[in-house]
Amino acid sequence: METQNSKRASVSLKIQGHQNGSALFLVVLSLFVLSALGVGMLTVGYGARLKAIRLKNEAAAMLAADAGYEQAIFWMSQQQDMLSALQDGLPGTSGTLNFPDGDCNYQIGFFAFLGARPVYRVTSSGQSGIFRRTVDVQVLQAMSGWDMGMCRVASGVNGTYPVNFADGEIIDLPLHINNMNDNPDNRDIYIIGSPQFLQSAAMGEPRYTAQESDKYSGVIDLFDGGIYFDQPDSKITDEASVQTKVDRFRDSTKAQFRLTPSGTAPITNPNSAVQLEFFVEGGVGKVRITNNCTVRGFQQNNVNRTWDLRIQSGSGGTRYERYNIYAYHLMPADADATGERSVQIIDQSYVTQSIGSVESEPGGQIYVDGNVIIGSGDSALPGQDKIKGKMTVVATGNIWVADSIVADGAHDAGGKPTMDNPNVLGLVAQGIIKVVDPGMSDYSYVDDTPVEPAGFEYVPIGLDDGGLEHERHLPDPMVVEAALTLGGGGWGAENVRRGSYGGRKETTGNQDQLVVRGTITEAIRGVVGLIGNDGYLKAYYLDERLLEGVLPGDMWLRGKYIPAPAGWRDYRPTN
Repeated sequence: METQNSKRASVSLKIQGHQNGSALFLVVLSLFVLSALGVGMLTVGYGARLKAIRLKNEAAAMLAADAGYEQAIFWMSQQQDMLSALQDGLPGTSGTLNFPDGDCNYQIGFFAFLGARPVYRVTSSGQSGIFRRTVDVQVLQAMSGWDMGMCRVASGVNGTYPVNFADGEIIDLPLHINNMNDNPDNRDIYIIGSPQFLQSAAMGEPRYTAQESDKYSGVIDLFDGGIYFDQPDSKITDEASVQTKVDRFRDSTKAQFRLTPSGTAPITNPNSAVQLEFFVEGGVGKVRITNNCTVRGFQQNNVNRTWDLRIQSGSGGTRYERYNIYAYHLMPADADATGERSVQIIDQSYVTQSIGSVESEPGGQIYVDGNVIIGSGDSALPGQDKIKGKMTVVATGNIWVADSIVADGAHDAGGKPTMDNPNVLGLVAQGIIKVVDPGMSDYSYVDDTPVEPAGFEYVPIGLDDGGLEHERHLPDPMVVEAALTLGGGGWGAENVRRGSYGGRKETTGNQDQLVVRGTITEAIRGVVGLIGNDGYLKAYYLDERLLEGVLPGDMWLRGKYIPAPAGWRDYRPTN
């Protein structure tokens, strides 16, 4: 018979068995849940790790592609002339870079012409693991409004003198100044007071010295348009680069517009030259070309008596020499009969630059192996001293500006050619480009009056004083609308007084005004005038059209290349 105690024991065993089963179930369930959570967490962690690796490799591939692009741009900046480098197949137009996390390969090629301005293409493909990125960029040679090898004028055989931007001046052109690499390391732009720099400035030098002293701390606020440092130098100071450009220009110029003057007039300090007189007749742009002119040259007998110095060829821009400045010039008396003087329609000089089957827009080119005189004293020419058409003139010697020269067509309220004005002039000299002194033809220390040997006749320039034929003056203001490029010196005016020597003939008071509407690229600075004393007061304005590559001939010399507008693409290749 079952007792009360045995019943209690039986119930207790049943309850304990049930509790043990529930606990086991909970343990199994917990293990399952934890396992699921663990697998999920492992899956999430693995996915995050894969994503991190993917992002890292993609970033490495992109950085590698960027590095290839930067290497290509650096190589381009070192070339004397990019078109010639591509045509000659120089090594460096393609390459490979290797990094710990990836590698890249890049290529440089010609893409198209934007007007007359070459557009290049840089393609760089970076890879890291299985991931690839490509950078595909169309690049242009950078342009500026006023480029200078140094902001100094030549003052002696091997000396230079700083040119200051002064209080009250407004500089409304983009500036570029090469790195002087001077020791001690001083600022390469010279400033007195508070001139206003309204557009960007680019300096070849760094902002800080090796001792981390800020060279620009006192002037940085003057640059309203911004200032950039460590920029590639302009190649205007590199004779080989300029020569390469000139040679290609010569080879692409039509034979009838390649001129080598031989002036044979027996006068003192003779210099051979070609005179170019631009004019407009019946709505057609024309140029009267007089070959085999002879310029009567003059120079002071001591380098310390003149500012008229140019870079000595082969010196690397470190030595300077006097040169024969323009006094007056003669032409063969029978030049019209012999064909040494002729009138040409500017359109007849038009050519295109070509790379393979791709051609630039056409433009006029005149190449002179010697000196050039720009300007006319012949008031009978219609539309005198106006350029209608696109024209670049290159001279291996000097270019003497003997009257105002302006673009035909529409100008804005400020006097500059409008953006849709198609007429433009470029002047390029391996020597200097200077405004002549019109008084030289009647100074007693020259010849009193021009000497005219048999078979030659005096050619007047500028404007008639109203007396004798050789008594001349230039307009005030003197206006030059052109892109000026000088490989052998600086833009300025000849015979500016230095001490008690020289001194220009002005039209109004002590100084006339020199207006430039264009761009200037010069190896060094030139003397334009001495404030309140002699020469010109300058008024320089940027012609924005010139930054768009409208000039024929590809004579740009900046060492910097920049992406073209909307010219940058980066993407993942699909194969």
